[in-house]
Parts: sequence; structure tokens; C-alpha cells
Amino acid sequence: MTGPTPGRPHPDRRPADPPEPARSAGPAGSAGTPDRTAPTAGTGPAQDTDPAVGSGTSDRTGPAGRRSGLRNPEAAVRGLGAGTLGLEALVLLLAIQPIRLVGGHFGGAAIAATVALAVAAVLLAGLMRRPWAWSAGTVLQGLLLLAGLLHWSLFGLGVIFALVWAYALHVRRVILG
Repeated sequence: MTGPTPGRPHPDRRPADPPEPARSAGPAGSAGTPDRTAPTAGTGPAQDTDPAVGSGTSDRTGPAGRRSGLRNPEAAVRGLGAGTLGLEALVLLLAIQPIRLVGGHFGGAAIAATVALAVAAVLLAGLMRRPWAWSAGTVLQGLLLLAGLLHWSLFGLGVIFALVWAYALHVRRVILG
């Protein structure tokens, strides 16, 4: 079907724009039509009035502390933790074969520990809603550092991901307080 059909607009034609309202030549708020760019009372985001700071928006949202600017800071922080753990699991699993080929003796115990740590990281990534998951993630980083006793490359990965996890904990502390 190539032509226009009843009930559908032609693909080359746009619907007509609504007519623009007439605006007064005077300053905003003068007689005539209201200025649509000026904020009106009761519209827009609620503004906090803190007598200690003055009128306008406050830098604080109450006892929680500063505003983060995020719609859902808890979900954003959970996503950061889950993403970090997911990336760690992926790197651990993908590192097994190159370490075996290049890094010298990478025995069965080291492979089992690497797979176990990757599975634990995936499980923890799914449990980031639980408050204890952050502590468990920290323990996981310590276990990866201890797996460095099985092979030096696991210690190197442990150092890298411990630093990344420390940064994720720092971001969590800054955003959530």
C-alpha cells in the first residue's frame, strides 16, 4: 500500500501547529496575556524554605543531608554496586584461559577458586537490595586477594577490584550519606 489511507495522515505532511497566542509588547506580568516562560505560583518543583539559609531552595533535604540530584539515589548506588560485581565476575571468568596459557602454573584449585568467586560476585550483584550485601562485597574482595596465594595474577586482580570496590563504597557514602 503506497498511498494515504483514511484515518492516517500522509507521511510527507505534518499536522498543523496550533496557532500562537498573541503576546503583549509590554514586560512580563503586565496587562495582556500572561508570560508562559515566567514561573507561576504552585507550579514546578517544590521549593524548601529554610529560615537559616534564606528563601529559595535549600541545600538540604532534611536529616538525610545533601541533595544528590538523582531521582532515586538508592537505586543508582545499588546499580553501581551490582555493575561493579558483575564486571568483576566477567573479568574473573574471562581471565582463566589467558592466565593458564601465559601466567605459568594455574592449577585446579586456582581455577575452582576463581569460578567460585565469580559465582559469588554474580549472586551478590543480584542481592544488592540487602544492606549486608555491601559488607559481603567487601569480604569478597578480601577473598580475591587471598586467592592471590594460589596464583599471583589473582592477587593483581584482587588489588584492582579492591580499589574499584573502595571507590564504589566512597560514592555510596557521598550519595547516601
